[in-house]
Amino acid sequence: MVEYRIDRHSGVATYVQIVQQTKQALRLGLLRPGDKLPTAREVVEATAINPNTVLKAYRELEREGLVEARRGLGTFVRRALGAAPADSPLRAELDAWAARAVASGLDRDDVAALFTAVLDKHFQGERP
Repeated sequence: MVEYRIDRHSGVATYVQIVQQTKQALRLGLLRPGDKLPTAREVVEATAINPNTVLKAYRELEREGLVEARRGLGTFVRRALGAAPADSPLRAELDAWAARAVASGLDRDDVAALFTAVLDKHFQGERP
């Protein structure tokens, strides 16, 4: 089951963070079709956010066709995203690279800037 982590200082709306984290879990294969998302109550208890925020995020995911709400049962994953499993060798390489970046004195923003520049170079003209 996915555990949401809310960054109140990120400038990103809370419901958007839930949507993004759910999509990331789908891309990494941490959530698969048929899996149940945490209930709004469980998310509220873990994150201390408003239940309506959770419901808004789940409605957005439903609108995108990623999940479906089943009355009285919960919200379930309908389809997966991407092909980057959590145990991919590429993830291990990226993890090692990030560790080297931190060891060389780069902070999170520096690493994000480098990574974004490389992504932009390799994915020019590609639409999200």
